[in-house]
Amino acid sequence: MIETPGILMTILSFALVIGPLVFVHELGHYLAGRIFGVKADAFSIGFGREIAGFTDRRGTRWKFGWLPLGGYVKFAGDMNPASQPSADWLALPAAERQQTFQAKTVWQRAIIVAAGPFVNFVVAILILAGFAMAYGDIRMPPVVGGTAPASPAAQIGLQIGDRVTALGGRSVETFDDMVRYVRIHAGETVRVDAIRGGQSFTRDALIATDVQRDRFGNEYRVGRLGIIGGTPIVVPVTVLEAPGVAVRRTGQIVSMMVETLGQVITGRRSVKELGGPLSIAKVSGEQMALGLDAYVFLIALVSINLGFINLLPVPMLDGGHLFFYAIEAVRRRPVEPQVQEWAFRGGLAAILALMLLVTFNDLGNFGLWKNLAGLIG
Repeated sequence: MIETPGILMTILSFALVIGPLVFVHELGHYLAGRIFGVKADAFSIGFGREIAGFTDRRGTRWKFGWLPLGGYVKFAGDMNPASQPSADWLALPAAERQQTFQAKTVWQRAIIVAAGPFVNFVVAILILAGFAMAYGDIRMPPVVGGTAPASPAAQIGLQIGDRVTALGGRSVETFDDMVRYVRIHAGETVRVDAIRGGQSFTRDALIATDVQRDRFGNEYRVGRLGIIGGTPIVVPVTVLEAPGVAVRRTGQIVSMMVETLGQVITGRRSVKELGGPLSIAKVSGEQMALGLDAYVFLIALVSINLGFINLLPVPMLDGGHLFFYAIEAVRRRPVEPQVQEWAFRGGLAAILALMLLVTFNDLGNFGLWKNLAGLIG
């Protein structure tokens, strides 16, 4: 029996997930900057007051902040959130100014900014490639091997041997494609396209909602169609094939993230399902308790999340910078400083509001609000 991890194990597990992933993310920015001759003034893991650090021979201060929930690279001349030239920047000697972030072309700045999320995806792909080589690629055709009694699949008359070709208008090629789609569409009516005996047919099915509880007491709301698959086929994966399998799996995970985010935005999924750092810490401890494989897979998932979130076109995030660089490339001149300033202020406000929301959700998931209500009531 696996016990719930203690607080020390949870903190350690969280640090071992977030710390290295933030480091490689910022290292991507740093190395890309080095390639284009940009000097880095500081490289920080964590925010707030420095608790340890050193200065290398290039003048970069490498340090740890007391709040280990992120990090940053401060390039020379990067004096404001929008990375806009200022009077102080213009006053720098020409040689020093050439080593600053603002002095680089728009495509060089874009590469430097995109390098952080790119490295996060590379880390995830390497991990998933390792899993593919170790355990093979499980492949199962989307053929009905049976239906659970009283399930949506049974109610619409699916039979053994039927081959599902699409769900909700989206083509499926494997049984896993069906599982991924159904899991995030609980409570929705979807069109099921299938083939029986060479003849195509269509049914509408209301995907059931299952509330599942894991061994740690966490509850998950998932969709269920009730189709039982056949015997899975495990195909060995070579070193040359592994990157392709890993890229495909990464793409599938990102696709699910995009869809679930869209469901939250459109109101089809509750914002209460959004989690923050406290949830990541809790899950980190739980996955470490389950074993090394589960923990390393979690690192891959968090790395993909970190890369994906940073690419969203929200000011203050890498994607927001890339959005403005794209506009600059089209207009042949930067967006006006005051426009960027207000956009980044709005982005900061949105990020802070999101952090408050997910922290509120995390505390609710830990039972804080229920306990307080019990004390008051």
